[in-house]
Amino acid sequence: MFGWVFMCATAYAKGHGLIPDADTVLNLKEWGTLATISGKNTLTNERAIILIANVHCFMVGLMATLCPNEFSDPLLLDPNAPGYDRAMERNSKPYGVLPAFEWGLTPEAEIYNGRMAMMGIITVVTYSFITNTPILDVINQWLGGAYY
Repeated sequence: MFGWVFMCATAYAKGHGLIPDADTVLNLKEWGTLATISGKNTLTNERAIILIANVHCFMVGLMATLCPNEFSDPLLLDPNAPGYDRAMERNSKPYGVLPAFEWGLTPEAEIYNGRMAMMGIITVVTYSFITNTPILDVINQWLGGAYY
């Protein structure tokens, strides 16, 4: 869900001119190879700002995965580490493809939420690739032109 909020906020910023000098190409002397895409094209200021913001969100998500709270999924935790809760592992059951849906803030509802968010991202990226349209423009189009 957080990823969708961030993508919509990025589209809003682009649509309302909140990204300074969006079409300006980064200076190669100032930025060096960081300013290039595959060594051929140079990034625009807009793409560089969106890239850095996405890297930040990616790192927050990565840290949440590597350093989970006690209520998080123990997938990447070392079962031999001190403090590992084997009772939680024994009591947790695999959800399968379609878990039984329960209303409210339940683990099953969170599984559905995560799966639907991933299907949405796959759909947006696929549609963007097929129609050769930028992802932010696809999001704006699907939201009825709400951003620009």
